[in-house]
Amino acid sequence: MYLIDTNVVSEARKGEGANAGVRKFWQRSREESMFLPVQANGEIRHGLEMIRRRGDLSQVRILGDWLAQLTEEYADRILAFDASCAHVWGKLMALDPNNPVDKQIASLALIFDLTVVTRDTGYFEKTGVRLLNPFI
Repeated sequence: MYLIDTNVVSEARKGEGANAGVRKFWQRSREESMFLPVQANGEIRHGLEMIRRRGDLSQVRILGDWLAQLTEEYADRILAFDASCAHVWGKLMALDPNNPVDKQIASLALIFDLTVVTRDTGYFEKTGVRLLNPFI
């Protein structure tokens, strides 16, 4: 069971143009075994809004449609950050205060016993989560 970080789901969006390892991971994994952290929605929305500020409205529409599709497709597999996660997050932040959003994602992975699939394994190494980097 996997918790997919934003950089992996964004790469997968490229289809045939995506990194070969990410494509292979996506092809071999069962859809029902893949979950998204709610933080991915926020990170994608943040990127979309930054593009909006630059004035590229056609790209905003494309990414907005993709985010809506992603949210619908994963509706019952988007994991929310709750009080239990907050307690784990607080412990992780005490060990290393860097990358607070990644620590939130790690908290979800620890609570739900999921492997974090990410390019940025270094951000997660001290958290104790299982990691998979499909980019290598």
